[in-house]
Amino acid sequence: MPSDSDSDRPGESSNPEERPGQSSGAGAGGSAGGGSGGRPKPRNDSENTGPTSPDAVGKTPGSIPLGSDGTDDEPEPRAAARSNDLSDILQAWPYEPGKLSARLIMGEDGEPRLQIRMDLGVLQMHLEGRPDGQRPRGFESLLEFHETRLDEHHAEHQGSDEGFALSPDDCRELREEAVQYYQRYTGLLVMEDFDGVVRDTSRNLRVLDLTRNRADESDDRNALEQFRPFILMTRARALASQAMRENEPKAALLAVDDGLEALRKHFADGPDGAFESSQEAQMLRQMRDTLLPRQPLSARGELKKRLTEALGKENYELAAILRDKLKALKDE
Repeated sequence: MPSDSDSDRPGESSNPEERPGQSSGAGAGGSAGGGSGGRPKPRNDSENTGPTSPDAVGKTPGSIPLGSDGTDDEPEPRAAARSNDLSDILQAWPYEPGKLSARLIMGEDGEPRLQIRMDLGVLQMHLEGRPDGQRPRGFESLLEFHETRLDEHHAEHQGSDEGFALSPDDCRELREEAVQYYQRYTGLLVMEDFDGVVRDTSRNLRVLDLTRNRADESDDRNALEQFRPFILMTRARALASQAMRENEPKAALLAVDDGLEALRKHFADGPDGAFESSQEAQMLRQMRDTLLPRQPLSARGELKKRLTEALGKENYELAAILRDKLKALKDE
């Protein structure tokens, strides 16, 4: 949802078309100045195991002790300090204006992380659960917490919603959390992790539904609706792309058509022409145009065969109907 770090590089990609919202503070799971994962200097863990007798260390009676505390022991060497400077990481992965660059790295805990290069640093996110790795109130996310509250309310009130509402603070926290998932699914789209995109976009649509239907104040009920077309479009693109990867062109076309229908319903109560002129609908139509030539020829081939037969029999009424079907198939 649009919003108000280099030694491990399993994957990296750039997309000139999309870029997540800017962040001036800490990113999800890492700081906006470079996230976590800065390259530490090697620690010096060697121990002083040399001889410690007075003669061995060059100490003669009456000399000043070598130890700073007045003992005969030499102080252990201090370990090199861990550097928080991210310059090496940022220089090795330069920011490219107008492009969304994302990559996967392996965290120090052995778990993968998604990183997104931004103008002032790097965002780093967990791939599962909440992107910043937190579990608010013991739940995977605040959305799950409030959905559980609603389920419990229904159980106590025979399915009634009466008395249940999200406060302005609840809605603000849900919006802030949704931005984390938006940042992640835009990066996952670049990495072509379509399953992850579908998961996170579907999840954010649940946030929109919950706040629209349960927010106490009207401003909170409407605040996120402006982002619904973008989320619907992104989800449809991911579903269609995954279907094409699995060599299922019909399923891909169906996913795009479902996305267009969802957009049509969203804009139904808006001004005339809102659906036709929306950028999201235009993008899905363009994707549909690229999918049509990949469809099996049986449907169009059968229509053309029937049209030829109808013309041969001088059945012009049927021929006209078949021509209309062919034209509709082409214009969709």
